[in-house]
Amino acid sequence: MNRRAFITGLGAVLATPLAAEAEQAEKIPRIGYLGPVSPSEGARLLESFRLGLRELGYVEGQNIFIDYRWAEGKSDRFRALATELTQLRLDAIVTYNNPAVAALQRATRTIPIVVANMGDPVGSGFVESLAKPGGNITGFSGLSEELSRKWVELLREAVPKVSRVAVLMAAQTPAAAAQWRHIESAANVLKVAPQRYEIVEPDDVEHAFASLIRGRAQGLIVLPHAVTNVRRTRIVKLAAEHRLPGMYPDSQYVEAGGLMSYAANFADLHKRAAILVDKILKGARPAELPIQQPTTFDLVISLRTAKALGLTIPPSLLLRADQVIE
Repeated sequence: MNRRAFITGLGAVLATPLAAEAEQAEKIPRIGYLGPVSPSEGARLLESFRLGLRELGYVEGQNIFIDYRWAEGKSDRFRALATELTQLRLDAIVTYNNPAVAALQRATRTIPIVVANMGDPVGSGFVESLAKPGGNITGFSGLSEELSRKWVELLREAVPKVSRVAVLMAAQTPAAAAQWRHIESAANVLKVAPQRYEIVEPDDVEHAFASLIRGRAQGLIVLPHAVTNVRRTRIVKLAAEHRLPGMYPDSQYVEAGGLMSYAANFADLHKRAAILVDKILKGARPAELPIQQPTTFDLVISLRTAKALGLTIPPSLLLRADQVIE
């Protein structure tokens, strides 16, 4: 073997491990995470998602990378954040809010999107059907439309004298519109008058409360949305100040001092979202991954808040509670 052939062969041998290492490094998946609220507000749900990844063998920073963006509860930030994420070389994007999904859908029709919780996926135009999504979006329906009826029923059961209920909701969203229709239907059966108060930005909460107090509301139902979730502590405080018993879409409202919540277990949905991400990273197409439903629902009641409001929660309701805060 002449000298030139030897050097060429040696170079190929030495380069092979480097090429293999480079190829392996390139195969490390990178996903995006679009949080509708702030990092602190969304920490618990994010940790559930990370736990799901860890149980599947993914260690962040080692064999998977995650790029984060947070909207801080401001709906006007979704479009820019979605565009930022879709300009990265991502294998999938995870989120859990209808406006966030809509922004991502506008920004990309190719990057797989896994939604840990969305309202009315078909009616909102995110998927063609629950069984066959047909595009680049899959995930979980929070069933908030169906739960809307239950919120009215549970609030009336807890506070039988309630006849006027204020409904605090985000303005002009398909999911909120569907929830409102269910609330109206249930309220009609129970002889309760629902009063609709829409907000666009988090700072609108104070104005909405001023209006609903003028409307002599006797109870409160808050619909799920980033714009309300990011202000949940303030909402709960205002409800306490005006002695309004409230039904909320997330147990974090009750932990902050609200009266009751009934909702899908969102932490469980985030953990299950990791399973869908894993399937996509292994070659599954979102178009062929059916939209799944929640399997766990939690009724949380705060006796501490009930006492502060001068309410006695019926024992039959307490027996059905998954968690009672003393």
